[in-house]
Amino acid sequence: MTLPDLGSTRNALRAHVLEHSLKSGNFTLKSGQPSSWFLDTKQTACRPEGIVLVAQAALEILPNEVTAIGGLTMGADPVAFGIAAVAATRGRMLRSFSVRKEAKDHGITGRLAGALIPGDRVAIVEDTVTRGTSLFEAVEVVRSFGAEPIFITVIVDRGGTCAQMAKDAGIAYVPLLSAPDLGYDFGS
Repeated sequence: MTLPDLGSTRNALRAHVLEHSLKSGNFTLKSGQPSSWFLDTKQTACRPEGIVLVAQAALEILPNEVTAIGGLTMGADPVAFGIAAVAATRGRMLRSFSVRKEAKDHGITGRLAGALIPGDRVAIVEDTVTRGTSLFEAVEVVRSFGAEPIFITVIVDRGGTCAQMAKDAGIAYVPLLSAPDLGYDFGS
């Protein structure tokens, strides 16, 4: 199978994902749908050479006006923190944060943890997306905090539905890789 040329950075990221994050077999996805392939993109995001590739690819597309980066914990954490760290080595200061799955009732309460401040222009990130529910849960929490989500990116868009969801929400959306980039149909 011939895969599309994505440019040197994204080609290298795809090679890493194919080697470390893609599993073949019989799987049941979070949605309950059966699939012959599964992505554990934390295997890319949590390896040093993998997160550097993710960060390089993301920094090529991240709008200059973004001031903070984060998303729903766990999928967003290594992605956001890695991109922010690599960005800092290049002189670009991005505050990072996590959206907790539930509000914390002690210490600093609420669903947000990290350096997000009201008024930030935010990139929402995730490792893998199929339906978009985690991304848009994070969008709503960030908006309710008083920051503005303006961009969404993920390591791999497996489902193909997020582009329309983001368009409907008025947020730019650019995945680093998609199911077709890996040789699979959306939703398969």
